[in-house]
Amino acid sequence: MDSGMRITGGSMSVRNGYPAMRRLGALGREMLLQAGAQHLGVPVSELTTQPGQVVHVASGRTVNYGDLAHVAMDLPVPGPASVKLRDPSQFRWIGKSVKRLDIYEKSTGKVDYAIDVRVDGMLHAAVQHAPRLGMTVGSIRNEEQVRQMKGVHSVHRLPGAVAVVAERWWHARRGVEALLVNWVEAEPGAASDIRVMPADFSTEEFRKHLATVSGKEENAETRGDVTRGLKNAHTIVEATYFSQYVNHGQLEPPSALARYNPDGTLDVWLPNQAPDMFRADMARRTGMDAEKITIHSPLLGGFFGRHFLYDHGSPYPQAIALAKATGRPIKLIWTREEEFLRDALRPMAAVRFRAGLDETGRPVALDVVSATEGATEGLGTKRGKDLDPTALEGLTNKAYDIPDRRIAQLFVRNPATLGYWRSVGNSMNDFLYETFLDELADKGHQDPYELRLHLLRDNRRLTTLLKAVADLSGGWKRGPFTAADGSRRARGIGMASPFGSEAAAIAEVSLENGRVRVHEVWVLIFTEN
Repeated sequence: MDSGMRITGGSMSVRNGYPAMRRLGALGREMLLQAGAQHLGVPVSELTTQPGQVVHVASGRTVNYGDLAHVAMDLPVPGPASVKLRDPSQFRWIGKSVKRLDIYEKSTGKVDYAIDVRVDGMLHAAVQHAPRLGMTVGSIRNEEQVRQMKGVHSVHRLPGAVAVVAERWWHARRGVEALLVNWVEAEPGAASDIRVMPADFSTEEFRKHLATVSGKEENAETRGDVTRGLKNAHTIVEATYFSQYVNHGQLEPPSALARYNPDGTLDVWLPNQAPDMFRADMARRTGMDAEKITIHSPLLGGFFGRHFLYDHGSPYPQAIALAKATGRPIKLIWTREEEFLRDALRPMAAVRFRAGLDETGRPVALDVVSATEGATEGLGTKRGKDLDPTALEGLTNKAYDIPDRRIAQLFVRNPATLGYWRSVGNSMNDFLYETFLDELADKGHQDPYELRLHLLRDNRRLTTLLKAVADLSGGWKRGPFTAADGSRRARGIGMASPFGSEAAAIAEVSLENGRVRVHEVWVLIFTEN
């Protein structure tokens, strides 16, 4: 909560919140001890705790936390500096293997996600979005016929979509899919706050554009003199790799439930990663005071990064509008088709690698230019004054000791709405970097494991990690080799250091009828110090 907001993202919860969570726990414990002192009639100094209980060792008496909570919660919170944190050697839970409390209910279908929430008097809604963002509703050719369909309550026009409200969601879905809509193309330049998808857009053509486009290359990381290093290199190796648009495709279909209350307040049930941001946006959309809006945050049912504030990628604005139009609580669920039409995507990128090898086949210079747009850049209509780190993370800050190197971005605005996803830039860039490093090993006649050890020779932590994963796999052997079952196998290795952790993996694979079969994968992760 360093930003002042409740938010989860960027793998920050433990990395940034660990000290605060420890101190909060210690403050809560102190309040329970004070309540226990009142209950047992003894000084606080004579009390200690054990899991779930306050203990008076001298008399052997105990009292459960649950019996003290109603008293403790009314006590003043002690000053944060007044509590002494437990020495790590006395930890009961941190660093230990502890059974997760949520697994059973998740595994047996008993967890309530947003899609499971029900309130009295609610109606269901389904939507049909325009084929491309920016298009609007012109006319509906069969609106009256759909209004007469079984269970249908009403038909509604929304920005870039139509909706059918019904007593049951299945009736709403059947109705909205039956609507025959005449969609109107966006006027050129009419919508500056959205990304209007061109009617003739082709991912293949955009991929070719990224591969050949030229322009200003903005440096994010430099070391030495890469121009000189490439000029003096014995061998030059070049390759261009591509990443594709990726949908989140989480397990939980997007949904939202909105209810206006008689007292002028609004309740919204919405899976989200930042309730303060969403509430502020709802206040802006409705004209209500934020204090009159309550967001209920059910357990997230899927892909991290999906539940951020994407203007057109979430169903809550539609649910709120329909609740206001009908005067009833509305639960809106998007089908997979509608979700994929409006999801915020991982950017496409063409990453151009150029490296120089010395006489021994080891890399001495590396130049990397990514033609792309970062996820953070893609959320707005204007770039910030600084480079977006999400565009290049996984390419920058690599620990491999290559004397001359440059990592740069060639900014290319994407026509699609972009967003975050789990591991963000690392999800593509680490893979591309590690693959090119394997190409360098191949061209330089180097073993990929030994080459990484050489490039990490001054980094004790990552050298230890690399050797440890090799030991875990039974000892590094590149292959091809013949396994016990007679199959011909080979191994690959890769490393990454996202969000304060370091990971190394070895995969053992074979080719069967032209297809890759994965036999074993060994992974080791070092968490942040």
